[in-house]
Amino acid sequence: MSHLPQSWRRLYAPAAWTALTLLALSAAGSTGAPAATDLLPQGALAPTVQQRLLVPRIAGILEQNHYRHIPIDRRLSPVVFEHFLNALDAQHSYFLASDIAGFDRWKYKFGDMIHTGQIDPAYLMINVFQQRNRERIAFALKLLDTEPDWTRDESLTVDREHAPWPADETQMDDLWRQRVKNDAISLMLGGKSWSESADMLRKRYQAVLKRIGEVSPEDVFELLMNAYCASYDPHSNYFSPRSSEEYRIQMSLSYEGIGASLGQNDDYVTVTNILPGGPAAADGTLKPNDRITAVGQGHAGPLVDVIGWRLDDVVQLIRGKEGTMVRLQILPAGAAMGTPERTLELTRNKITLQNQAPKKEVRQITRDGRTYKIGIITVPNFYNDMEDADNSNTTNRSTTNDVRRLLQQLAAQGGVDGLVLDLRDDGGGYLPEAIGLTHLFINHGPVVQLRDTTGQLEVLDEPDPGQAYTGPLAVLVDRTSASASEIFAAAIQDYHRGLIIGQTTFGKGTVQSVIPLDRWSSHPTEGQVTVTIGKFYRVTGESTQLRGVTPDIVLPSPISEKDVGESVLDNALPWDRIATVPFHALSQTGGLVQTLATEETDRAAHSADYQWLIASLTMLDASRADKALSLNLAQRRQQRTADDQMRLTQENLRRGANGLPALKSIADITAADEPDVILEQAVDIMADDAQHQGTQPGDAQQVARSHGSAPLASP
Repeated sequence: MSHLPQSWRRLYAPAAWTALTLLALSAAGSTGAPAATDLLPQGALAPTVQQRLLVPRIAGILEQNHYRHIPIDRRLSPVVFEHFLNALDAQHSYFLASDIAGFDRWKYKFGDMIHTGQIDPAYLMINVFQQRNRERIAFALKLLDTEPDWTRDESLTVDREHAPWPADETQMDDLWRQRVKNDAISLMLGGKSWSESADMLRKRYQAVLKRIGEVSPEDVFELLMNAYCASYDPHSNYFSPRSSEEYRIQMSLSYEGIGASLGQNDDYVTVTNILPGGPAAADGTLKPNDRITAVGQGHAGPLVDVIGWRLDDVVQLIRGKEGTMVRLQILPAGAAMGTPERTLELTRNKITLQNQAPKKEVRQITRDGRTYKIGIITVPNFYNDMEDADNSNTTNRSTTNDVRRLLQQLAAQGGVDGLVLDLRDDGGGYLPEAIGLTHLFINHGPVVQLRDTTGQLEVLDEPDPGQAYTGPLAVLVDRTSASASEIFAAAIQDYHRGLIIGQTTFGKGTVQSVIPLDRWSSHPTEGQVTVTIGKFYRVTGESTQLRGVTPDIVLPSPISEKDVGESVLDNALPWDRIATVPFHALSQTGGLVQTLATEETDRAAHSADYQWLIASLTMLDASRADKALSLNLAQRRQQRTADDQMRLTQENLRRGANGLPALKSIADITAADEPDVILEQAVDIMADDAQHQGTQPGDAQQVARSHGSAPLASP
């Protein structure tokens, strides 16, 4: 890709979830920093000398390089303050209203703090938080001495993000009484007695208490610097020295583990991203925003409760030697506390380019007596073997080259009548690969526009396209399809080259640059800052930022657009548009799209698998919408039994319609039983498209042939 502007060649269109996978544990000292204030008591957590020196440098990076071009001043200060406060106590369950009133005097000081190095107020806040945390855990442990009244008719509000801070100790005690009671009910619904539940919770709370004292100045510094970064946009981050090393390990593709990035969300270690090519991606069960509640080793090792654990401790439990097994107990994304957890087994492995490679299959669909061969190519992410990235040959490992090889293999096997590119769960990757992949399907033309922090605009194209396929095409996307995936899908849609099927994509239309902090220092491990420096624009001039790519034909999805996507992130850059660039689109096919959508709706109405999916999603939506949990044990058991019975009934209805034997218990349902209904629908739509284009040749075929390219197979 040597034709790309040098300023863009090493930029990535990173996955939408940038995760801090480990907390920092050390920092180097220095001299000449601002003097400490007398704000903090003797022995309290306090910033190091080196940290006081480092903060003005980070401020300069953000102010000078970020796309927004906004100063860190009194106007931005309250935003930083709120981000930091939210990072400490997002659910308003530790600080009292009086604590918040006391912190308010610092709300407009955060702008000055980062320039002067006098960041003590943030450490004061964390010291107060630690004290409140100790008080709450001590209270929770005391509650375990007495069995609660399970018959009391009361409920716990699940989401307290917008709830008022408890006014006094009495309100706080009642909140925590309900939290402890719900924790116990969740365990008892899994078959444990009150005594067993109390013992497990006692160990959990004591572990939390132990970890309160393990918080270091570096932990606070990372939290604080990310509050500043997040005030600019959700994809700018500060990486501590240890987090930087973790990032390097993941990018080097030598990571041994399950292939997932993890983050901390209140008391839960949460999945922030599934890394393509890893065991978690291959299994397909683990999803972003899932919460890990317990970890076990091997098939039979005991599940260790990890709620309340430090992130790095959980990471160490999950990691291990290649070929060994780890078991994870998961609370699904969006599910309320007390929802049935699931356990999955993953064999640790290395993430390699080979594991990330696209995969193909062919399915045969019959329409009016004719069998159509529909190819499926799954693209996990957009990658390039960086050691060979400057070579112009087509033999190095990359998304574009690997998909080209699969297309050639399909042609050698007799061709296909239609093709589905599956980009679900594809969070992006190497930007030039989105351009290269696009030109396997369109003959020539610009793919994407990039505007950087200086306002300079670049139009990216591929001068040697090498179009490899001209037949009917569909791109299957979902809410986790992000960044480079969206660039590709948008280009296919704008050129009217194929159908976009599925769910509106994530909406990450920004590009980041990694700036190492040791660039200005003799210390080699001072961490790095990831800064948003540009935005993507479609050839039509519309941004993919915030709005994503809207599919031509919408399919249902288990991913909630209210919980996942750029639009739900704080301080996301706005959607906008710039001028279009000249490009030659194929003929409009609006009538055909409407016909295909109607045929899909009619077919879905008679599909047992589709009806099973809709029933499952309805149950999931109901669970997400339930913002209060009953703390009456009998009522919770009745609800669990009813939910299990409904799920079993729906599964057996589906199995009966497909000629399969009924299952006797909810425990008999496995992941292998659940069909990929969305992919099935996409394949059916592509067969319909191939049928229509076979009887009335489509414009996409005619235009491609006019440029001299041969299709893989005749429609």
